[in-house]
Amino acid sequence: MDGIATVRLPVSPSSVPEGHSVPGAQDRASAPSKQPAMPFESLSAFARALRAAGELATIDALVDPKLEIAEITDRVVKAGGPALLFRNVRGSRFPVLTNQFGTERRAAMAFGATSLREVEQRLRETIDLAVPASLGGKVSKLAALAIAGTSAVPRRVERAPVHEVVIDPPDLRLLPVLTTWPLDGGPFITLPLVFTQDPQTRRPNVGMYRVQIYDEKTAGMHWQRHKQGRVHAEKWGKRIPVAVAIGGDPALTYAATAPLPPVVGELAFAGFLRGKPIRIVKARTIDIDVPADADFVIEGYVDNDDLREEGPFGDHTGVYSAADLYPTFHVTAITHRRDAVWGATVVGKPPMEDAWLGKATERIFLPLLQMVVPEIVDYNLPVEGGFHNLVIVAVKKSYPGQAKKVMNALWGLGHMMMLTRCIVVVDHDVDVHDVRGVVWNVLNNIDPVRDFVIMPGPVDDLDHAGSYELALGNKLGVDATRKLADEGYRRDWPPEIRMDAATRDQVSARWKEYGIGDLGRIGVADVWSGQGPARLARLLAEPPASPSDVAPRSERLK
Repeated sequence: MDGIATVRLPVSPSSVPEGHSVPGAQDRASAPSKQPAMPFESLSAFARALRAAGELATIDALVDPKLEIAEITDRVVKAGGPALLFRNVRGSRFPVLTNQFGTERRAAMAFGATSLREVEQRLRETIDLAVPASLGGKVSKLAALAIAGTSAVPRRVERAPVHEVVIDPPDLRLLPVLTTWPLDGGPFITLPLVFTQDPQTRRPNVGMYRVQIYDEKTAGMHWQRHKQGRVHAEKWGKRIPVAVAIGGDPALTYAATAPLPPVVGELAFAGFLRGKPIRIVKARTIDIDVPADADFVIEGYVDNDDLREEGPFGDHTGVYSAADLYPTFHVTAITHRRDAVWGATVVGKPPMEDAWLGKATERIFLPLLQMVVPEIVDYNLPVEGGFHNLVIVAVKKSYPGQAKKVMNALWGLGHMMMLTRCIVVVDHDVDVHDVRGVVWNVLNNIDPVRDFVIMPGPVDDLDHAGSYELALGNKLGVDATRKLADEGYRRDWPPEIRMDAATRDQVSARWKEYGIGDLGRIGVADVWSGQGPARLARLLAEPPASPSDVAPRSERLK
């Protein structure tokens, strides 16, 4: 890929026993790793942090926002490459940033962390209501809660960077909006923060609903029936004031995608994640608050009676979502920062950049999920599932039918899981992040009549396979846990095959004597079989056979 910098990302080597290694781990571990502090007050500030961390490639060649930027970005994302800053975009004077969240490291940087599990732990410690025993622990806990509470309250300002420049008259065609796929209905804003408010309570909502550009002052607003913005629109009636922000702190961009309940505001959540309040300012032409540090704000109103064809759109499902009628967004003002950067993402066949937004949700929301469904040990949203097609959940069973109880609990969690097409429940000792291991476990453990649950109900508007009816279909639950006598299983459930600890320790201690060599270096990775150094590392990390394991016996031998 000519003109795009090659960036080697530092990755910590896995811990492996003596005599086995991971190729290249030493080189990667010794690479410099600079972790900038957050929060980021603009998208250009985040881009500078990415550049300082070796996570940004700058493209000065002239590029077209119609298809060309998307094709470049798709190749870089698939390769696990850097964020991309396009500084010479045909038809616009604004630079475009894509792939800003496209690896775990960059997604974690958006929250001022080195990993998404660090962000998870930050939330877990905040919501842990246990009172520490020591005085110092009590003081630290109170301080942490005070900081979290203060950060969650937006701070109003009178003057804002996002109002530094006014595009007068407003013209959406001056913005570098991408057309990402050949059959798309037109250019789409793909990272919009859509601000609405309830007309009675004035409670704001920030959602992410794609916006299709029609002309200089109108656009299609794709808010689906399950989204809070759509709920607000129906309460307002014919016309609802709407502001669309682009850029600003990436923590707020993430918050707009998060499956928060209506009682938790995205501005408060973003403030907690960034450790500092989001600054807000009154919009210029409508009575609604907008982020003062956004890169762009597009103001206007949605006319619920002005329905126009919106789409098709190459979506995160990997196929095109169908064209349909959606209400029209009428623009009354466009403002931006002097140093504005246009943020965009390209969605399509996974893996794409949005996989890491989904992974962030998985990690950040695990502590909250465990407060509601405490038997959950861990869960995984595999990238192939596109967020809502597959969830793998590990649970600690203590009574019969518990796996099915967990399925129904998850489907009942509103925006978090209500549209999930397939929920697979496994035992607590199954690594949900080893998808190959999960598949082996599921195929070994299920009986379709006993273990499958077909649940009718709402499905995503984008779910083309769900049913003949839009947004209504069926979901599948799979209970792949071990079955015991109290669940009607009368035979001996067989233990997994594992080597005993003494033999494993003996072989590890004598490995050099065998003269086979370092399997981490001479092993050959194979995509189809799963063989290779990574599989060896998982084998050596597995627990050994348990002394309590008992070989199964048939009923005739008992």
